[in-house]
Amino acid sequence: AQQLVESGGGSVQAGGSLRLSCAAYGFVYSAYYMAWFRQAPEKEREGVASIAPSGGSPTYTDSVKGRFTISRDGLKNTLYLQMNSLQPEDTATYYCAAAQWSPTGDGLRASDYNYWGQGTQVTVSS
Repeated sequence: AQQLVESGGGSVQAGGSLRLSCAAYGFVYSAYYMAWFRQAPEKEREGVASIAPSGGSPTYTDSVKGRFTISRDGLKNTLYLQMNSLQPEDTATYYCAAAQWSPTGDGLRASDYNYWGQGTQVTVSS
């Protein structure tokens, strides 16, 4: 069965860094648009970053531009999110998502994505 599995979350102090990974199983990973979303307790799910199958055309929500970098490794069929200069407002559960069709707009709409991982927790303290 198709599934996405995130890893790399943890607890860091403000200003620290983490790298999240997303491994795909059971489908042609390289053919899908990919994205990272996050959701804090009692908050709406927010699109963080997206990337095309080729690894080009990355997009980011304004609050993470210049701090986060999305990338994918075609040989390993793995998606990454490098997070630098983390802030307490980045605390959330982070989810990997995949879309069969090209997302609309900036690629950060949750409704555009067909497959979701179970999430990995990121906690940033002051």
